Amino acid sequence: MSEEILMNITPMESRVALVENGVLQEIYIERSCSRGIVGNVYKGKVVRVLPGMQAAFVDIGLERAAFIHASEIAPRNDKNGDDQNEISIVGLVHEGQALVVQVTKDPLGTKGARLTTHISLPARYLVLMPHNNHVGISLRIEDEEERERLRTLVEGCLEQESRQEQGGFILRTAAEGIGEEEVRADILFLHRLWSSIEESIRETRAPAVIYEDLPLPQRTMRDLVNPDIEKIRIDSQETFQKVHKFVKKLVPQVDGRVEYYPGERPIFDLFGVEDEINKALSRKVQLKSGGYLIIDQTEAMTTIDVNTGAFVGHRNLEETIFKTNLEAAVAIARQLRLRNLGGIIIIDFIDMEEPEHQRQVQRAFDKSLEKDHAKTNITGVSDLGLVEMTRKRTRESLENVLCESCPTCSGRGTLKTAETVCYEIFREILRAARAYESDGYRVLASESVVDRLLDEESNNVADLEQFIGKPVRFQVEPIYSQEQFDVVLV
Repeated sequence: MSEEILMNITPMESRVALVENGVLQEIYIERSCSRGIVGNVYKGKVVRVLPGMQAAFVDIGLERAAFIHASEIAPRNDKNGDDQNEISIVGLVHEGQALVVQVTKDPLGTKGARLTTHISLPARYLVLMPHNNHVGISLRIEDEEERERLRTLVEGCLEQESRQEQGGFILRTAAEGIGEEEVRADILFLHRLWSSIEESIRETRAPAVIYEDLPLPQRTMRDLVNPDIEKIRIDSQETFQKVHKFVKKLVPQVDGRVEYYPGERPIFDLFGVEDEINKALSRKVQLKSGGYLIIDQTEAMTTIDVNTGAFVGHRNLEETIFKTNLEAAVAIARQLRLRNLGGIIIIDFIDMEEPEHQRQVQRAFDKSLEKDHAKTNITGVSDLGLVEMTRKRTRESLENVLCESCPTCSGRGTLKTAETVCYEIFREILRAARAYESDGYRVLASESVVDRLLDEESNNVADLEQFIGKPVRFQVEPIYSQEQFDVVLV
């Protein structure tokens, strides 16, 4: 499989695209005016404790207070972070207390950032957990011999360290196949980083930021680059030099794959990324067979409906449905990554009668989700035949980053018909006729509504004028939406 990373950098925003076999799979966007804060470490101040929710609000210097649950707070006398579900939030924190926290989720919509006191600091191959002594290994490394080799390697390096408090480590997926030199370098880097953070914690007053994660281009090199990546193309000379320096220090094995793209044609246009981003904002996703998906994102959950559309198949209905669902399973997994959809996701595949077809579609969906960097969990098929799953959400979806609710329909996605608005106008005129004395009425409304009042509703307008005994005149207001109108006394 051919994989490339494309970086489009401007002073206003940085965009990173992960492309597999020429098809966009993931897009990351970071704007200079609203950088993501996941991974940042803050010294915050507890401003409110909520015993009923077993949670607290913490001021970390942002517009909205951040939220932390009791399960995310390490007990003061327990450095191993043992389970403290039975400990009340009141016994863990109090108002006015300074608390060192890390952001696990960006502010989403009206919700503040989510926090934890279980700090974790990532490097290229290892993640340091300062308040833990456990050595863990990524579940994506499946070979048992390799897992045991890596665990022994880390434990051996830690034994040679003279530090009393070394902390725990997790080996990342990228650690597969690495040697002692790389492990030792990461451990040394992370220990130095934590020492500087501890010093800042002692010297800084809350609320304040203690540590900020890397900018998007460097973060990409740390987290997304793997042996399958063939090229990393960057269209900014300045960013290319920074990334090149970062790579030589931390990821030297991919140094030769980083290229500067000097072309006049925008890099995202050249590789068709802009078109794919625009398609990802559409509610409808067309499948190659002629079928299609309908994706509806709401605050509570995301629903995905699979339809055969124009695909009529060649053999029988069951085979047509099976092929559509099989193609949809792959397409849905890609759309989840591309749109960065998180939370609860409900998928309505077309009903299949053959159990073997159901199993094949399930396997195809599971296999397609294997490359997803976000944690996913499929709970199975409900009694209604719906596939229920969750996908970890740490940042805003693509739609929320690039779009806002329509000011005309307020995000409903529908408008009242011109006919409905006409009848609302009639009712408003009747209310005004009963409440006020006037010589007549002028209705200000959009062109589509006025046209209907003068055409299809002309008989009803005449009956209304006869009933109230006053004339009614109409005036088009170009700036009014279809639902807006005013009734003016004359």
